[in-house]
Amino acid sequence: MDKGRFLIEVHLRTGRPLAELAAADRVHRSWLYKLLARYRREGEAGLEPRSRRPHHSPTRIAGRDEDEIVALRKQLTDIGVDAGAATIQAHLARRLADVPSVPTIWRVLKARGFVTPQPHKRPKSSWRRFAAELPNECWQADVTHWALADGAAVEVLNVVDDHSRACVASRVFVRTRSADVVRTLHRAAAKWGYPKALLTDNGAIFTASYRGGEAAIEAELLSLGIASKHSRPYHPQTCGKVERFHQTLKKFLAKQEPATTKKQLQRQLDRFAAYYNHVRPHRALGRRTPADAFAARERAYPSGARVDCAGYRVRHDKVSRSGNVTLRYRSRLHHIGVGHAYVGWRVILLVAGREVRILTLEGDQLRRLVLDPSVDYQPIP
Repeated sequence: MDKGRFLIEVHLRTGRPLAELAAADRVHRSWLYKLLARYRREGEAGLEPRSRRPHHSPTRIAGRDEDEIVALRKQLTDIGVDAGAATIQAHLARRLADVPSVPTIWRVLKARGFVTPQPHKRPKSSWRRFAAELPNECWQADVTHWALADGAAVEVLNVVDDHSRACVASRVFVRTRSADVVRTLHRAAAKWGYPKALLTDNGAIFTASYRGGEAAIEAELLSLGIASKHSRPYHPQTCGKVERFHQTLKKFLAKQEPATTKKQLQRQLDRFAAYYNHVRPHRALGRRTPADAFAARERAYPSGARVDCAGYRVRHDKVSRSGNVTLRYRSRLHHIGVGHAYVGWRVILLVAGREVRILTLEGDQLRRLVLDPSVDYQPIP
């Protein structure tokens, strides 16, 4: 039996004062007085438990605003772009004077069945975020895979600016080659300017140092004075911004009519890049668009030494504790002396047949020699 009903019945049956009953059962006497008044006014129905929900909620948003939130959610979801509460608020801010808060929008979406609450995993405060300070200070490039309507596999080369998250290039190829990366770099630079550094993974189209071959993009970056950076093997988080962009792009493509040709897919990529750069509010940028963030600061520019490496194979190395670097020639490993003064230095090797040039990252030449294939160690003369 409900405690309130029980105490009122005891009062009516025995005549014990309500104040005494309240003190004995450790409840507030005003509550019992309200129940008694309700009983005298409504009878037994007055003792039934009632909802504590207020009759009026001045802060509740109008049904019209709720419908607009839902309509915007459906619109963004249908075109395959981000449709979270914060994104919806950013879009509403462009058309409404009184914008609901993000928690309010989230509650509307939850009440309408668009959101399934999930427990948080790792707290955001535990992540260590890195972003370049200036536009064009660093670009991230990577290749992802997609399929045409007939199942034919193609590759999409995406390049994003580390500071502003702007998509500076998104190009589709049947199979991406190092020369395609070079052309994409120049095409993007014609609109956005050349970057100070380019960060990629260790894919064959980006670097050939581990296999002794030649990647055209490495030579091109050296000639332009652009620093070449690579992520640690099996650690895609280093290139996390372009990896995340892959997911956003694929979510959009999955909502489009499957492209039947490479040209049709390229038109979809161009349409998405325009929306992503100029319309879509970005969470990491305080809900600004990437284009706004890119234009808000002065751009960085290439500051490295311009090294003419035409006709040379480019290889990066580090001077060992013995003061030398290694080079494989005709399947035989050779050690080339550089000097103990340069132990630990990062250097660039330019190789053309047996001719070898060893340069610092600033472009200063440390040594130039003609390799003697008959000996393992090439001493300093």
